[in-house]
Amino acid sequence: MATYVLVPGAGGQAWYWHRLVPELRARGHDVVAVDLPASDESAGLQAYADTVMEAIGDRSDLILVAQSMGGLTAPLVCDRRPVDLLVMLNAMVPVPGESGGEWWSNTGQAQAMADYAAQEGRAISAGFDAKDAFFHDVPPEVTAEAFSQEEPPQSATPFAEPWPLKEWPSTPTVFLQGRDDRFFPLDFQRRVVQERLGIPVDDMPGGHLLALSQPEELAERLETYRSSL
Repeated sequence: MATYVLVPGAGGQAWYWHRLVPELRARGHDVVAVDLPASDESAGLQAYADTVMEAIGDRSDLILVAQSMGGLTAPLVCDRRPVDLLVMLNAMVPVPGESGGEWWSNTGQAQAMADYAAQEGRAISAGFDAKDAFFHDVPPEVTAEAFSQEEPPQSATPFAEPWPLKEWPSTPTVFLQGRDDRFFPLDFQRRVVQERLGIPVDDMPGGHLLALSQPEELAERLETYRSSL
């Protein structure tokens, strides 16, 4: 039995994982879905890592799964305690000294998103459309549930500070990307991950929110990674 520790992206809600959690538990594993202090203006990345550490407690046989902005936090946890595997899921990959705010321009994310929209023949509206960017492949009833909730505002604090590690942790790391992600397009992620981690990007059907749109297949992918340890 493994312990899957699920670290969400911006907004910090453990709810994001609610469709994946039963899939992993049905396969016999312990699962910890973490709520991060996203709305706390005083909480930086170390506080986020503290929150994950507290949620883990004394559990062992850890597999960390980091969604989107969770890619800034999960490596800090790996630097503090033994982790069997880090799965970066549609995630941001920082480099030492780079802030989360700098990541966007340093990687060229905005241009990559625009280029991908043009490639698909989609227009990008002047204002950011979360439904179009994130929920285009999520079942309508799940999308409705998501938008019926009041998501905590995401503090800018963890985006303002330099990423604190001097190098990527030695934890075995894999990268899994939704090939239909409109926010972090697949070709963009392949370039960034190769430049920054030097590892391949695996892909599967689905957009930015794979745990909501493809929970069963995502669980199978995670199990394949676990069985290869």
